Amino acid sequence: MSMAGTSGVFAREFDQIGRTVQVGFAGGRVISVSFPAEPPGDADGDHDLLDRIGAYLGGERDEFTEVALGLTVPTDQREALEALRNVPYGEEVSVSRLARLAGFDPDDADDVATVRGALNDNPVPVFLPDHRVSGGPYATPGEVRRALRRVEGL
Repeated sequence: MSMAGTSGVFAREFDQIGRTVQVGFAGGRVISVSFPAEPPGDADGDHDLLDRIGAYLGGERDEFTEVALGLTVPTDQREALEALRNVPYGEEVSVSRLARLAGFDPDDADDVATVRGALNDNPVPVFLPDHRVSGGPYATPGEVRRALRRVEGL
């Protein structure tokens, strides 16, 4: 199933992370990603994006940068998350470096708090790869984050 016009919840278990990846869509845009222990009974497991996630978890390089996202976050957090999306596969940045990439002052406590808040509230981990940031916080659960970092050699 392609993403164009897709709405609903899709989920599939992945052995590589020991969890389910659940992706929520509205109007063809990804609006949420979560990692429940099991797929919800009403979730569809057949979606091209879940196939791509499976390939990624199996070691196939994928940046997911063309995946359409529907973010409903404050503007300042959006700037931080958009900068996060540009951190390449297999590379790691600190919170202060991410702040700088987003146009914030890494020496300003409020700016750093904004970036940390964006990481903590990230609605679409994997597609906005908070696992590539050292010294989080993170929206991605610890065991999933560690698995994603292993996949990317971090």
